[in-house]
Amino acid sequence: MTTESADAHRPAPVPSPPAVPRPAAAVRPPRAPGRDTLPPPRPGRGVRQRAVAPLPTADALATLATALLVLGTATPPAVLGLLLAGALLLHAHAGLYRPGPAPSVLTVLPTLLARSAVCWCAAAGVLAAVHPGQALPPGLPAGAVAVHTALLCGGRAAVHRARRLAARRRPRATLIVGSDPVAGQLAAVLHARPGFGMRPVGVVVPASLPDGPGATAAPAGPPLPRLRSAQDVTRAVIRNTVRDVVFTLPPYGDPHTAALLRRFVDQGSAVWLAGPAAAREGRSPQAGTDHLWGFAFRRLDTAPPRHGGGGKRLLDLTLAASALVVLAPVLLGCALAVRLAVGPGVLFRQERLGQGGRGFTLLKFRTWQPRDTHEAATRWSLADEPRMSRVGRLLRRSSLDELPQLWNVLRGEMSLVGPRPERPFFVERFLRTCPEYGARYRMRPGMTGLAQVHRLRGDTSVEDRARFDNLYIDSWSLRQDLLILLRTVVSVVRLEGR
Repeated sequence: MTTESADAHRPAPVPSPPAVPRPAAAVRPPRAPGRDTLPPPRPGRGVRQRAVAPLPTADALATLATALLVLGTATPPAVLGLLLAGALLLHAHAGLYRPGPAPSVLTVLPTLLARSAVCWCAAAGVLAAVHPGQALPPGLPAGAVAVHTALLCGGRAAVHRARRLAARRRPRATLIVGSDPVAGQLAAVLHARPGFGMRPVGVVVPASLPDGPGATAAPAGPPLPRLRSAQDVTRAVIRNTVRDVVFTLPPYGDPHTAALLRRFVDQGSAVWLAGPAAAREGRSPQAGTDHLWGFAFRRLDTAPPRHGGGGKRLLDLTLAASALVVLAPVLLGCALAVRLAVGPGVLFRQERLGQGGRGFTLLKFRTWQPRDTHEAATRWSLADEPRMSRVGRLLRRSSLDELPQLWNVLRGEMSLVGPRPERPFFVERFLRTCPEYGARYRMRPGMTGLAQVHRLRGDTSVEDRARFDNLYIDSWSLRQDLLILLRTVVSVVRLEGR
């Protein structure tokens, strides 16, 4: 069930490697909480609902007003409900409630007119079928469509005007991910036109892109700092309360941009695509609505990954407590075997990094005796370790040495399923070599995981493990947890441990 190989019977001091810029999210938490850590994630999809909700409200009011003017107060509830539901659903299907820059009403006039005609033709048909005596005269639906469209345009114009005024007064701090010339040109556009509601505060240059000049000069505003390290990005987010991020390059183009995307999405930021990236990916941009002064522009429709919440924790508590009771004889047998084969100190305790980079003490049955604590903290593979007893090899091959971690699960330090925790020494190393490694720490670590059931244990690729772990976090579900646990039991029975 594990990926690590070395262990020790007491906590190991962690060497301090030289500080270097990290391409992935910083894992180790700072000593002063709140100063160097990102704000807590916001619920939802990172989209500002306050900017979207007024549009359905304006459409609903326009529909009700038209019904009262055309049909009077005796409008049958079924017809009124059909008009309201039809208008809102058709407008949503047409993308008229998509977050983005406030467009001119004239650009959506044909869309509003066509959908209003559909609604009123359907309402006239329903009214004639349900209440034949109240059937509309032939010319009345056409007048209703005209009035309805005019009221829709008027309501939307008022909403868009209010949005533009609010955006000019309080533009949202925004980070731009990319490099010159697109990033600099987009920053200049946003500075010169605050009506778009975004105020650039920095340009994030992924580690995969070459270094450029020290700052991106925006003709309509001050020069923007170029942010390359995770620490620089974190400080910029906190200092400016950044909630919007605009990618000017494909967000899944390489592991470095994918790691940045996961970082921003997990923090609840609204993520947008602009420029050639938005024009190439997904639907085609609409010239009247989806642009920032000529830059193709659209929202990346994604959500912060679900980290399990109460359902996952309830599953952990139930199964871990039951397993400790049922496997008590096995635990006692393993402890006795270790005591006879290795000597005193049946359990060992070792520092590992858990969710958010917080350290905790991991428990295991001791299977070998290292020369010192430094060897235990820095030794990677024990595949050919001559000092390991036969009992130790059997425990590791059957993964029974991991059973004490059920206590870590009960304490809330670990989960039954999740990315395997690693020692701080190797975390520092992997953060420098694997861009996506830091994203593993978005979730509580587990006794087993998606990487482990694919036999990524021991001396296997760190990049492959990180990829599987991030896939598990992004696609988490209780069903997947149960399937991984089932596959883990089969793996233990087959003695497929390292």
